Amino acid sequence: MLEQVVVIRNEIGLHARPASFLVKEATKFKSEIFMVKNGNEYNCKSIMNVISMGAKKGDAILLKIDGVDEDKAIQAIVHLIEHSLLEYE
Repeated sequence: MLEQVVVIRNEIGLHARPASFLVKEATKFKSEIFMVKNGNEYNCKSIMNVISMGAKKGDAILLKIDGVDEDKAIQAIVHLIEHSLLEYE
């Protein structure tokens, strides 16, 4: 299992559109991918889970990935959150 803290950097947080990009990226991997915020765990392969997290700009989120392709998955998800989502503000 890999874990890494990521900070939401885009102005609008993980509302519907950015959340859909996150879910689309997460479903490319076989690994289980979760985010933890305020002690609650959210499945990154579920749009409703990601939106219900209510992540806003500046929130530090613990990313937890476990599975056969966890190395590739963590790189892709971290890059998406910290860089690619900035394009969708």
